[in-house]
Amino acid sequence: MKKYLLIGVAVIGLLYSCATNPITGKNELNFVSNSELFPSSFQQYGTFLKENKIISGTADAKRVEIVGSRIKTAAEKYLAYLGQTGYLNGYQWEYKLIDNKEVNAWCMPGGKIVVYSGILPITKDEAGLATVLGHEVSHALANHGAQRMSASQLQQLGAVGVAVATGQQSAEKQKMWQQYYGLGSEVGVMLPFSRNHESEADKIGLTLMAIAGYNPDEAIVFWQRMTTQSGGQAPPEFLSTHPSDITRIANLKALIPEARATAAKVNASYK
Repeated sequence: MKKYLLIGVAVIGLLYSCATNPITGKNELNFVSNSELFPSSFQQYGTFLKENKIISGTADAKRVEIVGSRIKTAAEKYLAYLGQTGYLNGYQWEYKLIDNKEVNAWCMPGGKIVVYSGILPITKDEAGLATVLGHEVSHALANHGAQRMSASQLQQLGAVGVAVATGQQSAEKQKMWQQYYGLGSEVGVMLPFSRNHESEADKIGLTLMAIAGYNPDEAIVFWQRMTTQSGGQAPPEFLSTHPSDITRIANLKALIPEARATAAKVNASYK
């Protein structure tokens, strides 16, 4: 009977057989073009800004703009170095500081970024903020938003496949196999998919902050502060959309030499 679960999961396996993303060098799933996705993203961003309090004219707001601009320039230099000067066509970079105690920041497709004031006590300085903004910008560069949308579509398609495959069974068994599929596809595919996105954004973000002139070692310091702030309260890694803080810090430490080397090459190409 496991074949019914595997039918749905096999569909999601298509995640790893699509086009290559030039900035990650990996195959990506993407059913949505930027021309389709960006207008919706920009509209949602505008709506969010109207419904929330923007902090402007302060030293913190200025810092967000300065660091954001440096990360944007770093992204442009990196992509030019990779021979992808047209990759950012359609992006409209914007950074806003929002009055919100939540420890969070996010980036919508097309370069629309929000930083919550609640994260500033943890970022503390420009290097800490560059860690956050480099990570968030990297989600946009790697098309993670479009990939998540596409993955969700395939997960739903897989559920339809399970329903068709079990259609001749009792209602109780159909429900059972749908539950198996839902749990299996979420824990076995979708959550690892999300954690992989986070690790990709960490790697690219390190490179961007290094190109921008920030010390990538400061990313470790930032995540250590994040670990202290959270008090270690987090679900098991396999049930989370993010790597554990311990895993993340270990990965960052291993990636720092590569980030430095790449940044040196990129910046040397502009001298």
